[in-house]
Amino acid sequence: MPRARDLGIAVGAMRTGPTNSVLDIAGVGVGHATVHRDEPPPPVGRGLARTGVTTVVLAEDAYLRPLPAGGAVLNGAGECTGFLSAAEWGSAESPVLLTSTLQLGRVYDAACEVLLERHPEAADDVPIPVVGECDDSFLNDCRRMQVTAHDVRASWEAALAGRGTSDPPAEGAVGAGTGMSCFGFKGGIGTASRVTDDGHTVGVLLLTNFGRRHELVVAGRPVGRMLEDAAPADQAPSGPDRPAGSCLGVVVTDAPLDGASCARLARRIGLGLARTGSVAHHSSGEIFLGFSTGLRLDRDGRRITDRALVTGAALDPLFAATVEAAEESVLNSMLGAATTHGRDGHVSHSLHDPALLPLLTR
Repeated sequence: MPRARDLGIAVGAMRTGPTNSVLDIAGVGVGHATVHRDEPPPPVGRGLARTGVTTVVLAEDAYLRPLPAGGAVLNGAGECTGFLSAAEWGSAESPVLLTSTLQLGRVYDAACEVLLERHPEAADDVPIPVVGECDDSFLNDCRRMQVTAHDVRASWEAALAGRGTSDPPAEGAVGAGTGMSCFGFKGGIGTASRVTDDGHTVGVLLLTNFGRRHELVVAGRPVGRMLEDAAPADQAPSGPDRPAGSCLGVVVTDAPLDGASCARLARRIGLGLARTGSVAHHSSGEIFLGFSTGLRLDRDGRRITDRALVTGAALDPLFAATVEAAEESVLNSMLGAATTHGRDGHVSHSLHDPALLPLLTR
């Protein structure tokens, strides 16, 4: 499905990377395992599964050579393992895995197994995978554990295989985004990138699952309110009318940053969400993580990359790049998602609809 720029929706003024995605950072890969299953409801069957796992590989050797990392919380009604250790040490040693709220434990277990298999020496130095979640229970039957260890492995392998490709990763209702909704429409996985004038690249990937329809803003236009004005309430497409849901955000740059600067970069994702209309509702969890591939560490946290840090006011272009890429990632997550039918007759409609596109593109 066309992305925002394919429809003429330009966000910001900075130039994008070749794929306009987080894949524009060398060594980064994105893989999905989508669980889409129709069975009778429990206890007879597992119900309708609309969920999955998305893995973002930051560097294949991240366990042996951790990356600088930091995080930020806009609203904390959510969970992300590895967040505390990243804040304490300023580094991360695993891919980022995204999934459904009640699947977080299963994904964490499977990620530990994969790390221990790939790095037998980890048994003497316990790994702490990074796993984040959003609630997809509007479409997904969460009364059964729908994700398996096989799904985690499949998404991990797909992420490794996807590094260096010339196309952006799949977006919308795939992997962890399969059951997510955003601003009353279908949401999911979205990504975008920006390149600064000094040649550094910033990539953002989001798992979007937040907001009410009337709040939606597209490239500065109050599209949500325009939709309400254009059609009577009984003719508007149905969708989840609840603000809770959450957004997991990942920003990666090839600029050499330390952990503190990665945290500052992660915090700017929230400004990108605000530009699309987010107000970070009480029951929503906006949790963001930042990483730098431009600086690498040893297992004791010592720098093994001899590059001057980008810090202070020199971070400003990276901040701007993060905000623009986050804003566009929200739109790509929605425009890339098809209308999805889920449990109990619930439907999350695609924003990419012939009746809506004129409001988005004019």
